[in-house]
Amino acid sequence: MAAPPPPRPQPHVMVLPFPAQGHVMPLMELSHRLVGLGFEVEFVHTDFNRDRVINAMANEAGAIPDGIHMVSFPDGMDPAGDRADIAKLGDGLPAAMLGGIEEMIRSEGIRWVIADVSMAWVTELAATVGVHVALFSTYSAAVVAHRLQVPKLIQDGVLDEIGNVRRNEMIQLRPTMPPVLAVELPWVTLSGTPDGRRMVIQNVFKTNPTISSAEVIICNTFQDIEPGALALVPNVLPVGPLEAPATSRLAGHFWPEDTTCLAWLDEQDACSVIYVAFGSFTVFDMARVQELADGLVLSGRPFLWVIRQNFTNGAGEGWLEEFRHRVSGKGMIVGWAPQQSVLSHPSIACFVSHCGWNSTMEGLRHGVPFLCWPYFADQYCNQSYICNVWGTGVKLQADERGVVTKEEIKNKVEQLVDDKEIKARAAKWKHAACTSIAEGGSSHENLLKFVNLLREQ
Repeated sequence: MAAPPPPRPQPHVMVLPFPAQGHVMPLMELSHRLVGLGFEVEFVHTDFNRDRVINAMANEAGAIPDGIHMVSFPDGMDPAGDRADIAKLGDGLPAAMLGGIEEMIRSEGIRWVIADVSMAWVTELAATVGVHVALFSTYSAAVVAHRLQVPKLIQDGVLDEIGNVRRNEMIQLRPTMPPVLAVELPWVTLSGTPDGRRMVIQNVFKTNPTISSAEVIICNTFQDIEPGALALVPNVLPVGPLEAPATSRLAGHFWPEDTTCLAWLDEQDACSVIYVAFGSFTVFDMARVQELADGLVLSGRPFLWVIRQNFTNGAGEGWLEEFRHRVSGKGMIVGWAPQQSVLSHPSIACFVSHCGWNSTMEGLRHGVPFLCWPYFADQYCNQSYICNVWGTGVKLQADERGVVTKEEIKNKVEQLVDDKEIKARAAKWKHAACTSIAEGGSSHENLLKFVNLLREQ
């Protein structure tokens, strides 16, 4: 009797995020989905970030599923380098990582790389090792569409060749897309220095042809929420909102999650808690931190505030402990939160957010109204979507000093939680988001199309 044929090996893909928290997480969420569909994933970190992830989940068993293998390469910076300088970090990555990535692709026989759009330089390996590259946008489809328009913005005199604004006009590419001032475009706000802006614009020019000719662009969005923008992006498959697996913790956080906040939320009334979180890059000076703290107290509502280790300039542990004591019983402060679990909790009334795209998708997915406080990059575009297109939030206004005052925070919280129309629109978009990722939904079907593409090659 003939022996049964050996089992077919599981298809093998490499996933390559830009080395920042907001880029790692959606690609890790996608990796979990791919493993669930029978793939093996080589998930590429930088050495620096891999150590952070390992340390953050030191007390969590089974956070990485069997099919995800975390590998890492140097990022080209010394240990004390400023990795918050995104332009400088990104500029050095190709020289530091490309050789090691090529060697791994050859040795492992990898046929597909799923690469962050910000890592599009890896597409040059398509010619040398014959690998296929799918690009992944961690931003909205609107940001990709705006990126492809940068040469025209320069031609029209809105921007100059190094990314400075020459004419600050409102830009809206389609009626269903967010109107954005030129000074709020991602490539203008991503770096505060002329050298940084020049590096960013040079990267846009270099990689735009790659984006335009990509075999496929995966986007963490869905059809109903960005129809106009998706029509402007070639070969795009929206598969969002991506979310953490329901049965396990997600490996990829740079800070350990404090899950004790979930029990605290259980003790609060329904729709009563202000959730405050500003992502992984936002930094506030002490004046802004104090106004925010006082505004939360003035609101008279319970609040959950995420204050990560490097969130403030000038606020030491003494201030933090004093404030914790001041709001004991009314507010809770954590270093990092399990955000999707928080946003899905029935006690949450609203989300004070920097409007990063992951936070935007997560808040939308769970029907939570937004109080918008963008910091840089794509966050102004996302704020415009929330306030001007979807109608699921309101904007915080700074005073003449550039400070959002405690009175502004208190007043906008009251306005937001009392606005029944905003709540109704948030509920509508929650239903649309859930429908898109359910079996038969547009994003679910697009994910299956992508999986079939990966298997065919």
